[in-house]
Amino acid sequence: MSSLSCRDPNGDLWEIYSSNSQWRWRRTARNGDIVGASTEAYVNRADCIANARRNGMGCDPK
Repeated sequence: MSSLSCRDPNGDLWEIYSSNSQWRWRRTARNGDIVGASTEAYVNRADCIANARRNGMGCDPK
């Protein structure tokens, strides 16, 4: 599994990860609770990152 991650200024962790050749994102709050996740899988990593940005991601995953 490939993955990228970054942390927002507010402390939330954003993870972009691949599973079965498709990309998804997940947002985890400082307390460890998952507070958001993609509702669909993406063939292209860039499309997944664009969707995460539309959902509030304010950092650049690396």
